[in-house]
Amino acid sequence: MEIKKIFVAGAGTMGAGIAQNALTAGYEVALYDVSAAQIAKAKAEIEKQLNRSVEKGRLSEAQKHECAARFGIAETLDAAKGAHLVIEAAAEKYEIKADIFKKLSALCATETILATNTSSIPITKIAAVCSNPGRFVGLHFFHPAPVMRLLEIIRGLETTDAVIETAKNVGDRLGKVCIVSKDSAGFIVNRLLNPMLNEAVELLDKGIATAEDIDKGCKYGLNHPMGPFELIDHSGADILLAVMETMYADTGDSKYRPAPLLRRMVESGKLGKKTETGFYDYSKEKK
Repeated sequence: MEIKKIFVAGAGTMGAGIAQNALTAGYEVALYDVSAAQIAKAKAEIEKQLNRSVEKGRLSEAQKHECAARFGIAETLDAAKGAHLVIEAAAEKYEIKADIFKKLSALCATETILATNTSSIPITKIAAVCSNPGRFVGLHFFHPAPVMRLLEIIRGLETTDAVIETAKNVGDRLGKVCIVSKDSAGFIVNRLLNPMLNEAVELLDKGIATAEDIDKGCKYGLNHPMGPFELIDHSGADILLAVMETMYADTGDSKYRPAPLLRRMVESGKLGKKTETGFYDYSKEKK
């Protein structure tokens, strides 16, 4: 099936980024969120990024207007009825995602591909609430979605080969490098990366080194573009905690047990850039 219309459920940072990426790739896109304020924020951010792309010569003025013409705001999930591909980018909680897909499964045509942007929750578990789990797939984008080139495609227990092939075609059109993972908590990248991030929090909590020195060690000793604390603050401590909890619950392996300090950071609301404070202070940046 040729994908022409994409419906994105969830207008947070990831949802807005995925919508922007799809627009610049030539897709017709509808963006939905339960929060009108979040939709307005996402719409403004997409417009800002499209204008910036024009300024930097990545898009022409005509292409920007074409993107705007293909972009729509959906007031309800009913707007997903005509979509060929639905991508959910809601909060990293199974209950929220399952509720969305129960509704989408009843609304969408049988050939519509349903995809989740989860970074850790087993695909098969979410697909189980759908009437046709064979059309369900994981499409794990990385932040920021329009810039990061990797797309993890996760095959659920019943995901068909045709759906995987279509997902690869979409990824190619979005300009992504696609990798395919078996359905296992954390998939490929987070299974490798997040225990390291968690261990960095343990090192800090035990007073072995400062956040700054741990970050420098990874940047200049391992040639990472960002240190672990910069990365946690960039994506959100709450996201890391949710992923670690999912992997720990799924595997029972102690190496995935969340660091106590990570849990305390989330409980105190110090999530990183989105709350202006995390392992570093970002309040002065906005001022």
